[in-house]
Amino acid sequence: MAVRPPPCVIDCGTGYTKIGYAGNTEPQFIMPSCIAIRETASVGDQAQRRLMKGVDDLDFFIGDEAIDKPNYATKWPIRHGIVEDWDLMEKFMEQVIFKYLRAEPEDHNFLMTEPPLNTPENREYLAEIMFETFSVPGLYIAVQAVLALAASWTSRQVGERTLTGIVIDSGDGVTHAIPVAEGYVIGSCIKHIPIAGRDITYFIQQLLREREIGIPPEQSLETAKAVKERYCYMCPDIVKEFTKYDMDPGKWIKKYKGINAISKNEFQIDVGYERFLGPEIFFHPEFANPDFMQPISDVVDEVIQNCPIDVRRPLYKNIVLSGGSTMFRDFGRRLQRDLKRVVDARLKMSEELSGGRIKPKPMEVQVISHHMQRYAVWFGGSMLASTVMLIYFIMSQSLYSTFQIYLYILLSYSLSSSKSATLRRTMRNMDPESVATTPSLASCPSAGLAPRCKPRYQFNRFITSPYYALIATPI
Repeated sequence: MAVRPPPCVIDCGTGYTKIGYAGNTEPQFIMPSCIAIRETASVGDQAQRRLMKGVDDLDFFIGDEAIDKPNYATKWPIRHGIVEDWDLMEKFMEQVIFKYLRAEPEDHNFLMTEPPLNTPENREYLAEIMFETFSVPGLYIAVQAVLALAASWTSRQVGERTLTGIVIDSGDGVTHAIPVAEGYVIGSCIKHIPIAGRDITYFIQQLLREREIGIPPEQSLETAKAVKERYCYMCPDIVKEFTKYDMDPGKWIKKYKGINAISKNEFQIDVGYERFLGPEIFFHPEFANPDFMQPISDVVDEVIQNCPIDVRRPLYKNIVLSGGSTMFRDFGRRLQRDLKRVVDARLKMSEELSGGRIKPKPMEVQVISHHMQRYAVWFGGSMLASTVMLIYFIMSQSLYSTFQIYLYILLSYSLSSSKSATLRRTMRNMDPESVATTPSLASCPSAGLAPRCKPRYQFNRFITSPYYALIATPI
């Protein structure tokens, strides 16, 4: 009996894409989620442009190669976790599969990840690319927060494997506080935090520009990123930290050495307050963004308080960190301390308002850090895809074909007119009988096949259904 090759796990983020095969503890490749394309001018010899048109479609680079191509236009198809350019995304996936994974997509099942509150249209576009362009035999689109919860089971702090908790997912481009109850994301309570790794890098870059004059201007962003990754940490008290640096600067100030990319001369800078001021914008966001002044601890507390009352206590007990921007030393300890203070203050106020007649039960607050934290989403996907139960939850090629006709009918009406928009809203949750009897579909060439189609909401629900077989996954 032939053994099927392992599934491919791909986690596409705003800043970086993690790819690899299921069963591994770390992704095989981690690359920037960018693509470099050659933009041709609209003037010149028409015959030459016509000849080069087909060649230009193949002339592109992704990841680190894209960043190293100064004569190409570098594009980032993902913004704030959401794919904005599907043509570029299809090219990106082509090289991910064939050049980096070196896989035949017809032989592997694929597990892809999606951000919270991903639109149904984006999910359909992804399925269309994977099934129709790459002809994959099976596809599963997993919610990133659920995978991050599963990855936290590797921590010694976790006593019981559960899919109830709140995930603080902070990457390069976006930070979310995502509550999950029994494997289901509570979408109405998700909070977006406009502070992420890229904002910290820009803030450190600004601090260095104001103080250091020896940094080459074209390398200031690269230098700030290196400083962030090497030297930054989370301090318990910002005032005491300033005092500590002022009393003994030689002990705490670090030296960063770099090489000028143009002159090849070495330059050196002192890294002082930037070490703790960078990550501090999570708790004092007004330092970098005057329009947002709510600390991350207050955001997490607000998210949990907006959730149903019967899941609040489990959510406080299982706060999971995910993403590279949560890797700062003592970040979890600082978040747990500040959140505990907010919760205790509210309980104390409730007791005072009751005149001491009501004694609230203490609330346990636990923030979980673990060694898989940086690639938590990918590792959770690797765990999920390596289980034998995956075949019962995956969307197969044949099952996709069943939904395909209905999706084609729906997407064919995705014009910008008000009539088409009204029709799309009407059809979103229609059953097959209603689709078949809708007069507006009579002119569609595929309308005669509509009775055999499935409702759109069933497609989106099936392809992202919670995967409870994770509970039985050995670690």
